[in-house]
Amino acid sequence: MAKCLYFDLFSGASGDMLLGALLDLGLALDDLKQALARMDLSGYELETERQIRHGLTGTKLHVHDVATAHPARHLSDVRELVMGSSLSRPVKTTSMAVFERLARVEANIHGSTIDHVHFHEISAVDSLVDIVGCIAGLEILEVKRVYSSPVPLGSGTIETAHGLIPVPAPATLALLAEVAAPTRPHQAETEIVTPTAAALLSELATFERPPMRVQTVGYGFGQKDFPWANAVRAWLGELPTPLVGQNHDQVVVIECNIDDTTGEVMGYSMERLFQAGALDVWFTSAQMKKNRPGVILSVLAHPDRAETIARLILRETSTLGLRVSPVLDRLVAERQFRQIETPWGPVQVKEKWLTGELIAVSPEFEDCARIAREHAIPLAQVFEAAIAATR
Repeated sequence: MAKCLYFDLFSGASGDMLLGALLDLGLALDDLKQALARMDLSGYELETERQIRHGLTGTKLHVHDVATAHPARHLSDVRELVMGSSLSRPVKTTSMAVFERLARVEANIHGSTIDHVHFHEISAVDSLVDIVGCIAGLEILEVKRVYSSPVPLGSGTIETAHGLIPVPAPATLALLAEVAAPTRPHQAETEIVTPTAAALLSELATFERPPMRVQTVGYGFGQKDFPWANAVRAWLGELPTPLVGQNHDQVVVIECNIDDTTGEVMGYSMERLFQAGALDVWFTSAQMKKNRPGVILSVLAHPDRAETIARLILRETSTLGLRVSPVLDRLVAERQFRQIETPWGPVQVKEKWLTGELIAVSPEFEDCARIAREHAIPLAQVFEAAIAATR
């Protein structure tokens, strides 16, 4: 059985709530401290407290600031801190993927670049503890797959370093939008999901509740007091699948036959389907009735996106009906995205991992094509330089 974790976000989430839930599940505080000690990070102390709130018993994680001052950190500083540590390779690369998500949305929001934006979220020690601690904790607990419920979002406004901003915070909303995460309204008129939590969930989680054998349940409490228990509930258990040690998920295939739609419309439909959260879209040539040449439109998607995608196909194409077939298990390799430097500028690369081993590296085509055009050099030369820089 493959071990999995499901985050039940009935009252929102923050980084310390997610990590507190892992500690309540059985992650030993000493093990967490030893993992974090592999980074050259000081000026904090960790403490856990057992609490009872509204009839629920759980763990509140306290990250105490014991330093007189902390250095201002940008993404390059965080990268040096994390990648220069003695943490395992998967923990380091996944942690940096989370930080880079935060950096990317903050840069877009503030009109800056990924390496120059000033990060309010990741400059603090507690955010480093939350992000690296969660990912190291999942490794210690031997969790292979992470799932999450839809994300509840409050309303109103909050005061920040930039002044009064709407809830959910712009960074939180942008992070969830990147992965088309399902959300639901919540009665709280304040922030209940932080950017740190949104970045962690966006990078780690599949937003659905899996079929699982639940073994342990933990509660991680947050800072705020509400008329209900302010906690993340985590379910730790096993997936009933023989694909031990591999990533897998459940998907559906949505198909239809089309013989009276132009190629331009089909190309536009493919673009819209990917924007709606399709995992893959493809066309297959087919001979239709009355000897008409046509295509079979096929879309691969997670079950929670099936209705949205089906409605989009019916709106954008001429088809009158669809076929939806469940695929119970899809085996997928782990993937990590990171930015590397070439002699002509930065390129994003996608790394393919299998059970902790780097299998392949694929540079982002658009980045390489842009560099090739700007510097009048062969595209293949840019690809080769990006791969060499990654290695």
